[in-house]
Amino acid sequence: MLKNYLKIAWRYLLKNKAHSFINIAGLSAGMTVAMLIGLWIRDEWDFDRVHTNYNSIAQVLQQRRINGRVETSEAVPIPLNTALHTEYKPYFSRIAMATMVWPHAIAAGEQVVDAPGHFIEPDGPDLFSLDMIAGRRDALKEPNAILIAASLAKALYGNQVALGQTLQLDNKNSFKVAGVYKDLPANSTFHKVTFMAPWAYFQAAEQGMDRSLHDWGDNFVLEFVQLAPGMDAACVSARIRDVKLKHVNREGAMYEPAMILQPMANWHLYSQFRDGRNAGGRIQYVWLFGIIGAFVLLLACINFMNLSTARSAKRAKEVGLRKTVGSLRGQLVVQFYSESVLMALLAFVIALLAVVLLLPSFNLLADKEIAMPWSRPWFWVSSAAFTIGTALLAGSYPALFLSSFQPLKVLKGNVYMGRQGALPRKVLVVVQFTVSVLLIIGTLIVFRQIRFAKNRPVGYDREGLVSVFTGTMDIHNHFEAVKADLLRSGMVTAVAQSSSPLTGVNNNSGDVHWEGMPAGFSGDFGIVRVTMDYPQTVGMRLLQGRSFSNAYATDSMAVLLNERAVQYMGLEHPLGAVLKLGRQELHVIGIVKDMVMESPYEPVKQTIFRVGKAEFDFLNLRINPHVNMHDALTQIEAVYKTYSPATPFTYRFVDVEYGRKFINEERVGNLAGIFAALAVFISCLGLFGMAAFMAEQRIREIGIRKVMGASVTGLWALLSREFVWLVGIALLIAIPAGYVGMNKWLSHFPYHTPTPWWIYAGTGFGALLLTLLTVSYQGIRAALANPVKNLRAA
Repeated sequence: MLKNYLKIAWRYLLKNKAHSFINIAGLSAGMTVAMLIGLWIRDEWDFDRVHTNYNSIAQVLQQRRINGRVETSEAVPIPLNTALHTEYKPYFSRIAMATMVWPHAIAAGEQVVDAPGHFIEPDGPDLFSLDMIAGRRDALKEPNAILIAASLAKALYGNQVALGQTLQLDNKNSFKVAGVYKDLPANSTFHKVTFMAPWAYFQAAEQGMDRSLHDWGDNFVLEFVQLAPGMDAACVSARIRDVKLKHVNREGAMYEPAMILQPMANWHLYSQFRDGRNAGGRIQYVWLFGIIGAFVLLLACINFMNLSTARSAKRAKEVGLRKTVGSLRGQLVVQFYSESVLMALLAFVIALLAVVLLLPSFNLLADKEIAMPWSRPWFWVSSAAFTIGTALLAGSYPALFLSSFQPLKVLKGNVYMGRQGALPRKVLVVVQFTVSVLLIIGTLIVFRQIRFAKNRPVGYDREGLVSVFTGTMDIHNHFEAVKADLLRSGMVTAVAQSSSPLTGVNNNSGDVHWEGMPAGFSGDFGIVRVTMDYPQTVGMRLLQGRSFSNAYATDSMAVLLNERAVQYMGLEHPLGAVLKLGRQELHVIGIVKDMVMESPYEPVKQTIFRVGKAEFDFLNLRINPHVNMHDALTQIEAVYKTYSPATPFTYRFVDVEYGRKFINEERVGNLAGIFAALAVFISCLGLFGMAAFMAEQRIREIGIRKVMGASVTGLWALLSREFVWLVGIALLIAIPAGYVGMNKWLSHFPYHTPTPWWIYAGTGFGALLLTLLTVSYQGIRAALANPVKNLRAA
């Protein structure tokens, strides 16, 4: 019986090629989008699951109340580690303190590479269950051992055995390669960590560690833990909450410091905090794309339903004959479902091929490394369920509708296909275009928000500005000579050092006091240490006072404040004000325009720029606009290598780095734009099929009207009017919903674009125009046909 059903279904497909093509094309497009989004969601959901201890790993985060708001940070003080080991050890099976992941210069013979990594306690490799290719996980108990990723081993030693080799880190000390581990996958937090070095070495070599070991106010390390068996993260988090509060003085207690655990399961999808509470994160994108995928697939299924039920009059006689000769309604339902299953199978094969072809481009667009999981049983099970589910959804209404015809009425030609019969199809068309218009509105506003943030005044001149990460003391120790050589080369017009890049603030402090500071005020300032020429090099905009100058010996204790800092501190006359930063008294000599150094979507942070003499991590260069960029970088690298031959020349264009801050929103916008275009394509494909069917159904009416003198324009308007009304209703639903939804999304950004009326009006006009273009071909074709032939054919 099943074989017979499939044979009939196949013959029906071949007999109605145009109808079948439109149905299969629409289904395959919807299934392609759903499969790509499904693979993307799976990759997001599997983030960090490569770690064996995934369900018991957590990171200790610090929350502090600063000026009425609770800020959450991953930076914690070193004494916390000691307290966890001594006071809370039963709650944890492993504890590992680590430095921030940062690029370091690693040299092996003549080979020098720039590799991100960190110093970590001996339990770290076991905590993260590194998959060792060679060597031991516990090797970090030795102060000069190092574990490196397979990719770094390949870069340093080629095909040689890396185990037992020596390398040099940051042009300082030598380490012995005690282990090589497999690179962690792209969907891991530690994907870019290419080495792990012993914490003991960092503690012994780093300046100022004697003070940091006991200073609860010095927050600059990371703390990872593995919960002991049977321990719950929420309960343990409550237990350790006040660990810092117990050890700080009254002044530190003003910040109400609290320690919380963030389980590894939340690191990626729930990484954002707002006023001390979790505010989601990438889970919003997972839901967004999941909904888009479901809607696009729904649009394809709606097409199938519409076209199948629209052709019901042609199949009514078939249903009547089958029922007359004894077919039961259940058998007819199975017959029609078999047709939808066959179409869905064909569409799935086409979609699968499309996914294979599109996946490399999709990975590039989404910044993923997704591979087709051919060998995974879940893939084939979910594919089968997905195909059958799509077939049942798409074929449900046609199967139930067509099988419900009464044989006597059908054979007499009394099948009622009037307003009530067409109502479900009209509702489905409205749903299709409502979803399509919502996707278009959302995409346009996402791109407008990105452009709005990109065009925001940044307070300095990004053009021709290059930032070089130095990593070692070599450049700093010879800075004046480096500066002189660079200026003498004519390739640069200004040179300066800084403790932070122009696209971030690496140091913060709440230990800032001034005369007139409100009692109980707890503030947090960005602190950027710079050399004298920094303001001129980066093009800071001076609003009041003067900049740093070598002509004033007192400028070693001078600071510049940004506008936000003056407002934040409530200074009416900031010039000449005295600030106390820690134990140092500093004098305000100038006010500069706010510089957007962190998120372009957030208000600028209150920042203090001060002249420093300690180690700087960044060399800032203003390239001469009259020289070739390639020649400039070549000569700059030659000067750099003269003073730091063992350190990679790692440079970044500041405008490019600033552009990276928009990458997530741009990816969301690009993907949403593609999916919106496919949704519109599927909707128009359905309209095209519906218009063709309606023209065919009304061929007799069109012939009579034309004989009676109706014009081509009038007939075109007659056939197009209904679709324009349906799309108009969709616009009345979609535009208000889009306005409310996108304004809610924009409210997450304190600095966001307004939503002008023309976006909604333009989208509505475009949808109506596209509708007319889609149905006009069939309408004009029918209107231009010979009425005599039409009447004979009818």
